[in-house]
Amino acid sequence: MYLYQPSSGYAYNSDSIFLYDFIGQFKPKGKLLDVGCGVGIISLLLTRDFPVKTDIIDKQELMLKYAKHNFALNNLEVNSHLGDFQDFQEDTKYDFIVSNPPFYDSNVIQSKNEHLNIARYAHHLPIDNFIKKVKKLLKPRGYFIFCYDAKQIDKLLYTLNSEKINPEKIRFVHSKIDRESKLVMIAARLNSKSLTKILPPFIVFNEKSVYNREAKKAFEKAKTQSIKGDY
Repeated sequence: MYLYQPSSGYAYNSDSIFLYDFIGQFKPKGKLLDVGCGVGIISLLLTRDFPVKTDIIDKQELMLKYAKHNFALNNLEVNSHLGDFQDFQEDTKYDFIVSNPPFYDSNVIQSKNEHLNIARYAHHLPIDNFIKKVKKLLKPRGYFIFCYDAKQIDKLLYTLNSEKINPEKIRFVHSKIDRESKLVMIAARLNSKSLTKILPPFIVFNEKSVYNREAKKAFEKAKTQSIKGDY
């Protein structure tokens, strides 16, 4: 799969590939919404691999242009929305809502690049508002699958449970087996009564800084080739 992204500034990274691989375990079908889609990497791969009707939303017009171009380039259909997810007005209910949202703490030194800033920092989509909005758009028993800053797991779990979106499966991502986790992937489901399962950790690199087998398989499954280009 070929896809375009800006030659400088925002670019998708391995987090999106690992999240795509994680989402795939739940075999998406029906209506799917990708929140903060960027250049469309996650929803592109899911639309290619699963029987879903896909909507995407991003507040950055440039990113949405790239995403729409990438869907067209790969002969995939998509319904796109420009705007802030917090203001999203849509009568449709979704079977799956997926996202690699901005989650960096706003108190750190921030990038002055507007596109990078919006893509990275949590104040552009506060987690409380994010999850409350997701609840309004999910079908009964619909899935919300996303990744986030592992250090904020307490707030994530509290907010999800407060909104009755039960975290059914949680997987922490570690760069190496002896490093602390900086990323967590969560599959939550509206009105689910299931007990939460903590899955084995996803270890990206071995002791020689080479991708582990599972990480390699995720990249092989994605089969993406990025092209740098500017609108």
